[in-house]
Formats: sequence, structure tokens, C-alpha cells
Amino acid sequence: MEEEKKVTLTIQDEEGSGFIRIADDVVSNIAGLAVTEVDGVSRLTGNIPNELISKLGKKNLSKGIRVTYQNRTFTVDVSVVVKFGFNIVEVSKSVQEKVKQALLTMTGLSVSKVNVRVSGIDFSDR
Repeated sequence: MEEEKKVTLTIQDEEGSGFIRIADDVVSNIAGLAVTEVDGVSRLTGNIPNELISKLGKKNLSKGIRVTYQNRTFTVDVSVVVKFGFNIVEVSKSVQEKVKQALLTMTGLSVSKVNVRVSGIDFSDR
């Protein structure tokens, strides 16, 4: 069985006082948490519904998230299921803004793109 490779983002301090390492899982979890806070998102693809996250803890939020870091900026790919009755374009735009803001706030680094893939509609509340 192949072992999963852990990747870290290394930020070199321009003043020469050291560097900062952030694991990819940390960045993915920040993005995942931001996504689950958007009204109209049922879940990240391959993840548990939002209602259960608060009961079970905020683990495995990185499923459905892929983060690429290059030239001091992030590109984030997100795969979500949208709740029935919500405007897919509006929910997707909210996801983009929420992820950009969360990563900027938590890491101080900008996000060049947030690509949202809507993989399904959740009809369970109908």
C-alpha cells in the first residue's frame, strides 16, 4: 500500500529571520471550513453533511479540496454538493469569496483562483 505523501508550504521570511512551514492539510482544512460556512452548500464532495460536522468535530474537511501553491499565491479547487433551491452560481461565488478571505486572513497569502465544481444537488430537505 502506497503511503500518502505529506507536502508542506514553506514561506521564506524576506527579513532573514527564518521560515514558516504550513502543511497542505492545514491549508485544505482552512478552505474546507470556509466552504462549509457558505449557506446553500450541503457538503464537500466525499464529505459528511454540514449538520453532522458540528456534532462529530471538524475533521476531514480537506476532502473535495485541492490546493496548489506557486509564486506566493494559492489556486484552490473545490468540489461541492449544493442544497436544492439555492442558486448554484450565487453559492459558487460565495464559496470563492469565502475561501479567498479565509486563506488571506489565516495565512497572509493571496488566492489567485478558486475553481468550484458542483458535483450534485442535495434533495434531502425537500
